[in-house]
Amino acid sequence: MRRIPRPLAVECPAYFGRYTSQVPENDILRVLVEQGADLVALLAPLGDDGALHRYAPGKWSLKEMIGHITDMERLFVFRCLSFARGAPDELPGADEDLWVENADFDAVPLADLLAEAAAVRTATVRFFNNLDDTGLARRGRANGMDYRVSCMPWLIAGHERHHMNVIRERYL
Repeated sequence: MRRIPRPLAVECPAYFGRYTSQVPENDILRVLVEQGADLVALLAPLGDDGALHRYAPGKWSLKEMIGHITDMERLFVFRCLSFARGAPDELPGADEDLWVENADFDAVPLADLLAEAAAVRTATVRFFNNLDDTGLARRGRANGMDYRVSCMPWLIAGHERHHMNVIRERYL
């Protein structure tokens, strides 16, 4: 697998530093592969009923958390694809609560949510592994923030790590 250098702080929106700082490792594609396996190993044993757990009223269920992680990964990769291919337009943001509210993740079998997350992760790793240096160096703008494509795999890994920490601390 290719090596994608750790981004400089100026290459990622400051807001997302809370995610990228959670990834101290240097081989980001390996981290992404390992995370995909960890998600399934941690949550599959819960079964459908266990994955409906919410740690407090008004908080997402574990199924909704899995769906959110997967949706945001898709969004981040779409942004990368657009930027890497030279799309000139700014991309919109996303309302994560609205997306979860309209997805009905709780009605989807846990096994399907985990299989979907694994498929998205496999596609993400292949995308970044096959992206050339020019594509990785390109920049774009989304939701009022500037990004460099090479920042995004770190953001994806950090976003998932953030939510996995929440799952371990508050759900399990």
